[in-house]
Amino acid sequence: MTVEEDIKYSVKVGVQGEIFHKSDKIYVAGHRGLVGSAIVRQLEQRGFTNLLMRTHKELDLTSQVEVQTFFQQEKPDYVILAAAKVGGIHANNTYPADFIYQNMMIEANVINSAYENKVKRLLFLGSTCIYPKTVKQPICEDAILTDVLESTNEPYALAKIAGIKLCESYNRQHGTDFRSVMPTNLYGINDNFHPENSHVIPALMQRFHQAKINNDEKVVVWGTGNAMREFLYVDDMAQASLFVLELDEKTYQANTQPMLSHINVGTGKVVTIRELAETMKEVVDYKGKLLFDELKPDGAPRKLIDIRRLKRMGWEYSVELKDGLKKTYKWYLKG
Repeated sequence: MTVEEDIKYSVKVGVQGEIFHKSDKIYVAGHRGLVGSAIVRQLEQRGFTNLLMRTHKELDLTSQVEVQTFFQQEKPDYVILAAAKVGGIHANNTYPADFIYQNMMIEANVINSAYENKVKRLLFLGSTCIYPKTVKQPICEDAILTDVLESTNEPYALAKIAGIKLCESYNRQHGTDFRSVMPTNLYGINDNFHPENSHVIPALMQRFHQAKINNDEKVVVWGTGNAMREFLYVDDMAQASLFVLELDEKTYQANTQPMLSHINVGTGKVVTIRELAETMKEVVDYKGKLLFDELKPDGAPRKLIDIRRLKRMGWEYSVELKDGLKKTYKWYLKG
């Protein structure tokens, strides 16, 4: 970035009457995760030099004392709360108490310490699992708390809803500026490729890659391939997160409500699992056959979020699925 661009960027965003400086102290909680690491990359690329990062060993976010001490000592200007206990369906079903307790403690400790230490702005990252199992699509922000949640990850979803409501409640009572974003299905660099609890994109990528190496004749994908899903490349999510964090108060408040302030982040497009698998086959350069086991379940037929709120504010995604998969696979091969 040139000096001129740097100046333009610094004065572009006013925060509570102050200027968003490259030297401002920004604490990224969860900097090793999929989204947190992408946000760190974005900040470093933009020239921010005063990033605060701590591993779980260095700072246990479920400990109120440790979090309070950290905030009192470091006094961050801005906080990005991307830390969370995450896992697949099996983990959520097996350890529901861990998921609700640890996530709620992380949120409560960080958000309260941010308030007590006069953090200028905080951004909380949630998940679209906050929305009811059966709801009109595309899913608007106002669908929250209108029906029953998906039972398999209800404790995690409730914790994320609590995080949103913590931000809103502190804003209403204490005049803080704490904001929330809810991403759709994410993928990209630093994704989880665990064989038992990875999501659909890393699972498919790994399967096609192994089939290519082993010269397998076919790859079998569960279901009919007709289920439709929305996917967002993680670097786009990082950009959207910083866009919302930096947005001037007037624009932000004009597009949100005090008790309905969270913002969906996605592409506004769905692809079928069949289309995803065919694209993955091409990206990995697997030459065998692609088959679908139609006796296996598809899951929900369609899941798409409404992104009009964020679009009105001025942000849209830029990385198409095929390009994002190519970038992810290139990184995967290095690992």
